[in-house]
Amino acid sequence: MELRHLRAFLAVSETLHFARAAEVLGISPPSLTEQVQELERQLGARLFLRTKRSVSLSDAGRLFLEELRPALDQLDRAARIARQAGRGERGIIEIGFAGSAAFSGVLAQTIADWRRGHPEVELKLHEMESTPQIEALAEGRLDIGFVRAPVVAPPGLATVRLHREPLLIALPPGHKLAEEESVAASALAGEAFIIPDQEASTSFHHLTLAVAQRGGFVPRLAHRGRDLIAVATLVALGMGVAVVPDSLRRTLTLPGVTYRPLRGAPILADIAAAFRRGEAAPATRALIRQIRHVAVEEG
Repeated sequence: MELRHLRAFLAVSETLHFARAAEVLGISPPSLTEQVQELERQLGARLFLRTKRSVSLSDAGRLFLEELRPALDQLDRAARIARQAGRGERGIIEIGFAGSAAFSGVLAQTIADWRRGHPEVELKLHEMESTPQIEALAEGRLDIGFVRAPVVAPPGLATVRLHREPLLIALPPGHKLAEEESVAASALAGEAFIIPDQEASTSFHHLTLAVAQRGGFVPRLAHRGRDLIAVATLVALGMGVAVVPDSLRRTLTLPGVTYRPLRGAPILADIAAAFRRGEAAPATRALIRQIRHVAVEEG
């Protein structure tokens, strides 16, 4: 039983006229008749009652039509979905994001822009730190990651920088430097620093070392927080100072915490998107193209 046999039967069922059904299908009436007769032979039942003047469905044909219509509708839907998936209009994209990457609004804007043009693509978001995102991308558990740079990416991954923002110093309640409009890096020597629980070569651990290097001292890393919100909370509790992104000041207000810029040229924190080079999935490729279109720089 072939699909053309089923569509031939459906066309005759809807028109109850072989010549008109053949015209709808774009085939000759003899070819249509042959296809219907072949279907009847395979089913072992007459589907139409034919006279010289009329065509009507038999009982077998009526019951067969009732079952066939939803099956063909489902087949058409499956074919349509497959075509959409091939064009990147359907699918599932696994996205990782560092919590701090959400503060700037880059993640929210990227997702909102994508959803407007691709409403049928399902996005699954997973909050995780930058280094685990890189590992998950390399292992195929994530498709795209929004990370805090710098990150060490293996050769199979590419990164594009999406956003840059200056660093601030978060000061605890009553800190003497809170009276200053800006903070000299050297003035932070001897302070207890609070950092995210990350590897030394990544993100705000790395940036804390960069601030200390500008100030000419080795930082005293006194406490660690799970993420930047935890870090800021420890600052509010008076446990020390912290290097944070400007976007944290705009999104998180804690009693007593004062944010001050660094004096001199700003030290910048980057948000980047990471993904596999040569990505095969059409939907993911389409999102990567959108990300590259708005990227500041590709690495």
